[in-house]
Amino acid sequence: MDPFIFYLLGVVGLAYFFPEPAHVLPFETITSAGVSLVFFFYGLKLSKDKLKSGLSNISLHFLIQAFTFLVFPLVVLAVKRFFPNQDLWLGLFFLAALPSTVSSSVVMISLAKGNIPAGIFNASLSGLIGILITPLWMSIFLHSSGGDFTEIYIKLLYEILLPICLGFFFQKCLGKYVQQYNSFFSKFDRAVILAVIYKSFVHSFEDGVFQSIPYGEMAVLAVWVMALFWLIYGLIYFVTEKLGYNTEDKITALFCGTKKSLVHGTVFSKVFWGSSPTVGLILLPLMLFHALQILIVGYIAGKYAKRNEA
Repeated sequence: MDPFIFYLLGVVGLAYFFPEPAHVLPFETITSAGVSLVFFFYGLKLSKDKLKSGLSNISLHFLIQAFTFLVFPLVVLAVKRFFPNQDLWLGLFFLAALPSTVSSSVVMISLAKGNIPAGIFNASLSGLIGILITPLWMSIFLHSSGGDFTEIYIKLLYEILLPICLGFFFQKCLGKYVQQYNSFFSKFDRAVILAVIYKSFVHSFEDGVFQSIPYGEMAVLAVWVMALFWLIYGLIYFVTEKLGYNTEDKITALFCGTKKSLVHGTVFSKVFWGSSPTVGLILLPLMLFHALQILIVGYIAGKYAKRNEA
């Protein structure tokens, strides 16, 4: 099991029992700078050669991006009327509108002996498309609640898109250091995620957001999150079987098409909702899904690896 799951749980516990650092330290400045650096490093790691090598399989790319940005949100839209708590549903929809994750998708594809170049291409492309598509999906509901999307797109521009472009620009002179110290930069990414989650849950706990939600509703949310994962996984498996994909492409479609990025989720939540006390509640489905996708996809990847060895 990925230890990061326990770090997430630990940060939520810290937010509940020790909220004082969120008021003493300049967390807003720290997390904003951290987010920009995360995406600057992301730009440094975007490999032009690997992206080019993954371009050829158009059908696979279309399938993955369609499930990531179209099927996922439409499935959650269809169940909106079954959710009595609309904040929990909005969190589930926010999860569905997010791009795929890069690092863990590629690691799992590599473990399962899938199509690695296509995995790198799709996971990277998904992260870039998400900067445009995720806010468009969320604008349907945030506009109606008074959200200012002009300001949101400006924040996305200078906190995310500009750092990516700068990282890509400086790739020739700095890219080698990112590869050389990759473990450090991965830890930095996770530290920023934990800082954003800590700050979000401090506000949620202090405003009593979770007190209004019965434990039964939390349990139902966990069931919905698990059902969403397996439904998308089953649909992708069915479509790849019908289209006659080979095993390598099927693995890539399954692992890229079912994953959602915790990095983008925590960053976007900061941009969309700022310091609103509901952010912790909205991030809850994403955190559950993140733990679930690591556990299930890790297990499935191991099974594929053993089958290939046999």
